[in-house]
Order: sequence, then C-alpha cells, then structure tokens
Amino acid sequence: MKYNLENIYDSKIPKCLNDFLNYLNTIRGKSKNTIAGYKIDLSMFFRFLKLYRGIVPEDCDFQDIFIGDINNEFVKSISLSDLFAFISFAENYRNNGTYARARKVASLKSFFKYLYGKAKIINENPALELESPKIDKRNPVYLSLEESRDLLKSIDGKYKERDYCMITLFLNCGMRLSELCGIDISKIKDDTLTVIGKGNKERTIYLNKACLKSLNEYLLTRNSEYNKIVDKDALFLSKNHTRINKRSVELILKKYLKKAGLDVKKYTPHKLRHTAATLMYKYGNVDIRSLQKILGHESVSTTQIYTHVDDEKLREAVKSNPLSDEI
Repeated sequence: MKYNLENIYDSKIPKCLNDFLNYLNTIRGKSKNTIAGYKIDLSMFFRFLKLYRGIVPEDCDFQDIFIGDINNEFVKSISLSDLFAFISFAENYRNNGTYARARKVASLKSFFKYLYGKAKIINENPALELESPKIDKRNPVYLSLEESRDLLKSIDGKYKERDYCMITLFLNCGMRLSELCGIDISKIKDDTLTVIGKGNKERTIYLNKACLKSLNEYLLTRNSEYNKIVDKDALFLSKNHTRINKRSVELILKKYLKKAGLDVKKYTPHKLRHTAATLMYKYGNVDIRSLQKILGHESVSTTQIYTHVDDEKLREAVKSNPLSDEI
C-alpha cells in the first residue's frame, strides 16, 4: 500500500508544528478533529506573528501568509506578550467568541508545553502564565419530551427507517455526531454498541427497547440491498451506499425539524445529545456520575450543566415548606 506522506508532513506549516501534530496523533492518540483544530489555531497564531512583527505587509491576505519557513530560532523568540497580543487579535478576527478564544489558549498551552518538555526546543515556556478567558456557564439547549416525540413523528420518506433509527439513537443514547456516523455493525453486540468517542477513546453505549426496535427495522431495509453496499461494516449509509457523513446527518435533521415545526437554527445534532442527557436526568433518576459515563465526559464538571433540570424540584421544595402559607 502506498503511504501518503501528506498525512504526516505539511510543507506549508513550520516543522515544529508538524512534529507536534504527529505527536498528538501517534503518542497521545488524539482524534482527527482535535488535531485539525490544533492545526487551525496554531497556523493562525504563526500567521499573526508574521503580521504583528511586520515581516509581511499589513494589507496582505491573512490566509495567504506563508509560515512554512518559520524555524526554531523564531519560535525561541516568542514571548508571553506575543501570546496576549494574539488572543486580543483573535477576539476581533472573525468575531471569535469566548469559547473560540478559550480553545486557542488551550492550543497554545499544549503546544508550548510540548516544545518545552518533549521537543526541548525552548528553554522557557511563555504560555505558563497564559490564562483562559472566563466562560460563563450556560444551560444546555434541548428539546422537551413532547418536542422530541413530535420530531420522531415527522420522519417519513424513502429513508424513513434509517433516519428514524439515527434520530432515535441521538435522543436515547446521547451520542455525538461523529460517534453516530462512525458506528460499525461489527461493534453491535446484543444491547450494546462500541463507538470511538472524543479523544479517540472507545466507549460502550447501551441500547434500550426503542433503539433496538428501530435498529432491527432499519437493518432489514439496509441489508435488502446488501450487494450495492460499498462500506459493508458501516451502519448508516448514504444514498450512494457509502458511510454517511456528518453534513448529511445535519441536513437530514434540519429537514425533520422544519417538518415538525421546530426551530431549525436552534437545534443541531449536539442539541439532541443535550436532549438525551436532560431527559435521562430528569425522568430516569440518573445520578450525575452515571450520566458522565453514559455521555463519555472526562470530567464530571462537564456533565453538571444538566443539573439545571432540578430547578422545578427546587421550586416544589420551597413551596412545600410549612411556612409557605404563613402570610
């Protein structure tokens, strides 16, 4: 098999960045999406530095700034003030919000930690004192139980069984979009399926009655055209009989949201993940630690956003106070 060198080396970015991305891939086992995010953030950082230091004209096209010639001496000259300047630039560039800036801070801290501790390219780590912008906690956006039922009822058409199964898995299991698209039939065993989650980590998802029923009904239609299937092990297939991609799933969901009279702009596959988590926590008496495992969160603090559904319980608790009627 011919090995594609483009997978491990990109001449358009600095060698140290190439080495870092390869380290994330081979040693840390990070996912393709995570590595792509690091590459975007750090490429933007190096382009900014060239502009900031006057190495390229101010009126040049930012995306066309070549950074493949940046060497270790240039990297050694980077200071904490350069990092602050970049974060300030990122705030205004394409209106980067708090989350986007926080991701860039994380990318910089991880990169310079590697340069200092692993690659030994720098003698001091300028990112040690770099702080992440404060992110205000927001309650997750989710469908109500009735809205979830309306969404499922709206599903019809030629690919009804496939689409119903996909949305059922979203609403019942709380899986990520990438996890759903990556499901292999060989990874389904009885009432469980194994997926590759965030950080390239494998996790087990348990299937309830609704999931198993929709899965079995979909498999009957899927396997009726088995000879046409290109990706034999892929569970969800496109009209071309290849593994379905994330964009197709997003468009399919938009179609049914619109049909169900729900806000197309407000709800995404990730919001269906929020919905599943909220419904489990609200109606299933699932404790926060169990929910953490179901969703595949590394930290329980990430899962705690779903405790917002306790608001009604808190309201009822206050109303039940025996002094409540003392007016």
